[in-house]
Amino acid sequence: MSAWQTGMQQERNRCPGGMDLKFGKNLSLAATLALGIFAALPAVAAQLGGDARAAIPKDVQQLIVVDYRAMQNSDAAMNLKARVLPPELKQLETALKSSGLNDNHDVDELAFAAFRTSGSGDSTKIVGLAQGQFSLQDILGNFKKQKVKATKLRDNLIYPMGASGMLVTFLNPTTMVFGSSDAIKYALDARDGLSPNFLSNDSMMQQMSIVDTEPIWSILDQKGTQMMMRGVLGEASQLADYDTVKKRLTGSRYTMNFNNGVKFSLDVVTPDTFTAATMSSLLNAAAMYKKVGGTAAEKSAIDNTTIDSSAGTLQVRFAASDSQFASLLQSPLFQSVVH
Repeated sequence: MSAWQTGMQQERNRCPGGMDLKFGKNLSLAATLALGIFAALPAVAAQLGGDARAAIPKDVQQLIVVDYRAMQNSDAAMNLKARVLPPELKQLETALKSSGLNDNHDVDELAFAAFRTSGSGDSTKIVGLAQGQFSLQDILGNFKKQKVKATKLRDNLIYPMGASGMLVTFLNPTTMVFGSSDAIKYALDARDGLSPNFLSNDSMMQQMSIVDTEPIWSILDQKGTQMMMRGVLGEASQLADYDTVKKRLTGSRYTMNFNNGVKFSLDVVTPDTFTAATMSSLLNAAAMYKKVGGTAAEKSAIDNTTIDSSAGTLQVRFAASDSQFASLLQSPLFQSVVH
C-alpha cells in the first residue's frame, strides 16, 4: 500500500501519509498517489495563497499541491488518476463537485494537508483546500435552492457537501476549505488565530519555498519522511543501517510533472553527507533486488531511476516516456504498490 493511501486510511484508521514513486515497493507511489489525485502538467506554478496557508494547522505531516486546471491535458495523468485515486479521495472529489462548483473551470489549485493534532500520536487528519475564482453568489444560491443549511463557527459559515459527509467553508471568493467536521474545525481555528498555523512552521515553509514554483509538489516533515522511506525501502528497511539513519531523516520534498513524458524528483534532507550516502546505498540495493524479479516494464522503470546523494541530500530522479509509463501502469508491481 502506498504512503498516501495509508494516510487516507487514517481518516478511518490513522496511519499517516507519506509518498513514493515507482519501482515498486522501492519507490511506491508517493508521487503517483498525490498526483494521482489531481495531476497537472504545464510549466506553471501551483502556489498557495496566504489565506490557504493560514488555514493549514502547524503540525503538517504532508502537504500536496497541484495545478488542477491542467489535469485533463495529459493522458498519462488521467490514466494514473483513474488507477491510483483511493476511495476516500474520490469521495472528496465527488463532494467538491456536489458543492456547486464547476471543478474544470472554477478550481485553479488544489491542496491536501495531512496534519497531526495535540495528543494524536501517529494519527493524522486531512483537510482539502481549493483556490480559484469562485462565484459565491451562484454557489450559495445553489445551496439555498437545495435547502442546504449552514452551521456557524464564529464568523465562518460551513455547508454540507451533498451526501458525502464532507463540509465546505469559503474563506473568501478565491479560497475554500473542505473535509470532515473535525478537520474543518482545526483548519478554521488555525486561520482564526486560535491555534498555530502552517505559517509558523519554519522548516516546512523553507521546504515549500524550494518546490512551489513547480506544477505539482509535496513536502513531508520528519515523521512523514521516515514513514515514507520505510515504505520505499520495503524489506530493506529491516536492515540495521536503516535503523541507524532513520532518525536522521529531517524532511523531504518531491515534484512531478507530465511535460514531455513523466518526470519525478525526490529530495530527502539529512544533516550530513554520511547519512545521505547511506540512504543512497540502501535504496540502490533495494532497487537492484527488485529488478531481479521484475517485469520488463518494471526493469525499465528501475533503469530510468537514478539514486544519488549530494551535500547531505538523498536525490531520486525518475523519467519515462508516456508509453513507458503506460506499460508500468499495467504491471503487477505497480498494482501491488497501489492496492
